[in-house]
Amino acid sequence: MADNTYDTLAGFGEARFEIRGSAFIGRARPAETVEEAEAFIDEVQERYADASHNVPCYRVRVASDDGRDRDGAEAGVLLREYQSDDGEPSGSSGKPALNVLQQRDIENAVVVVTRYFGGTELGVGGLARAYSRAVKETVDDAGVTTQRPRTALSAVVDYDDSGTVRGILESADCDFDAAYEERVSFEITCRRDDAEALQERLRNATSGRVEIS
Repeated sequence: MADNTYDTLAGFGEARFEIRGSAFIGRARPAETVEEAEAFIDEVQERYADASHNVPCYRVRVASDDGRDRDGAEAGVLLREYQSDDGEPSGSSGKPALNVLQQRDIENAVVVVTRYFGGTELGVGGLARAYSRAVKETVDDAGVTTQRPRTALSAVVDYDDSGTVRGILESADCDFDAAYEERVSFEITCRRDDAEALQERLRNATSGRVEIS
């Protein structure tokens, strides 16, 4: 999207069904980092180590060079994509699973589809349909929400201005914590596209006495 918003999962999702004796169980959750996504994969694979396969995929936004450029993304925002067949025939599971996230343009999300083999081979096409279905139903269960990039700010003022600053922050669409020491420090998180206007409000209200970084 042009304003760098993106769709991700609203929460944890799970779906299960059976095809010709094989049980498929999809589990998904939001993941802010590659480490978080891989930790979830490890958790599922360890917990369901008795399964025939645990097929993972994820799409996670990263700010380093080890990712894939995303069309229309803000400069410096890259997308890491990963999938594995986990022992299923090549191309039959991981790619179809990841393709669902790609088609729905869902980011910062990880899915693992667990399969308990039921004794009947499904073939590459049958597996692809099953794994795609598992991801689709798991994503539907989790729900999709739109996220807007956020920015962290620090604002430091003397006690005389702290009430004014706090009042502005409480009325703004932001989260903040305040530390009352020799001076008052506010740690603020707000939508990136609101940050400039918020800083201007704070400076105007304190006649420029607020220190923002």
